[in-house]
Amino acid sequence: MVIDRQTGQTPASAAERMAEYDRRMGNEPVRPAPRATETARPAAAPAPPPREGAPRPAANSMAAKVADMNGKRPWKEASQSAAKTEAARIPQRPPAAARAGAGGRKTIVTGKWWDAKGPRTIELGPKGQQVLSGGFVTLFFVALIAAVVALLIQPVLLFVGAFLLFRFGSAVLGPIGAGIVDKALAERN
Repeated sequence: MVIDRQTGQTPASAAERMAEYDRRMGNEPVRPAPRATETARPAAAPAPPPREGAPRPAANSMAAKVADMNGKRPWKEASQSAAKTEAARIPQRPPAAARAGAGGRKTIVTGKWWDAKGPRTIELGPKGQQVLSGGFVTLFFVALIAAVVALLIQPVLLFVGAFLLFRFGSAVLGPIGAGIVDKALAERN
């Protein structure tokens, strides 16, 4: 048991100190509603006046500021203002719904390093998008399997292959990518 040497009393527990702090800051504990059959309890005795050596409570201005801060709820204001404002967009461009409205068509700009005929701007429908993404996913998995095999057989071979890919990658990937893009253009609709 802990006894305060100055006052000779047992100090308040952590829960009691936290409850006192919450009361000073204006936070009320959440408790269930009292039952109708429960009898009224007698009022608690007022707290004794603080002694001279005891710490003073926080100033009322601080408690008022904290209560004011707790009353503000910016997340409610943001949700209401977000509903009132319209989506931001660049004035020169039509809305995305108008651009994609022609049957779900998508505009893609190819790069020189993965399309030998690039850079070019192409517009693909859903079938063309499926062919394009399927071709590049297949190419990715083939390269991944080749890298794992090279790593297992001869790890130095993997590093040599990576160097050659960075050095001459556009010459290798360009024609392959151009073939995939041309195939997607043939399936445009």
